Amino acid sequence: MSFHNLLEKKLIPVEEITRFVNSRKLNGRRIVFTNGCFDILHPGHVDYLTQARDLGDILVLGLNSDDSVKRLNKGPERPINTQEARARVLAGLGCVDAIVYFNEDTPLELIKKVQPDFLVKGGDWKVEQIVGYDVVMANGGKVLTIPFLEGFSTTGLVNKLKA
Repeated sequence: MSFHNLLEKKLIPVEEITRFVNSRKLNGRRIVFTNGCFDILHPGHVDYLTQARDLGDILVLGLNSDDSVKRLNKGPERPINTQEARARVLAGLGCVDAIVYFNEDTPLELIKKVQPDFLVKGGDWKVEQIVGYDVVMANGGKVLTIPFLEGFSTTGLVNKLKA
């Protein structure tokens, strides 16, 4: 499968994500949801996404749009890679089954549409403070954190390149 076709297969429009996950849930598949910028993919991201996928059968990744990354105030140069470039790289990972852009400040509306069995974020979050916690818990799902792989962060890489 070509690189372009891989992205085409995994990039799901937000209007179609509910249908996408519901068809898989009907087959007994457990849905894992996570989100983030994933601006410069590094081993910490791959470790995190692999562990997230291992929790269920389908990993749906909410990818911050370029505009939403800018609003996160990660720095004037961020995002470094466009949302399409970031999605293309993520689509190449076997652990990522679906990618959905979101333009809001948080993925709450997307989480409501996905209704995941597992909501996952990095270890720097307190479980109760993860956006969508109440939605997932009310639906009988689980909210979990995954520890970071030491020594890897996008901000660290950007600072290293600047130096």
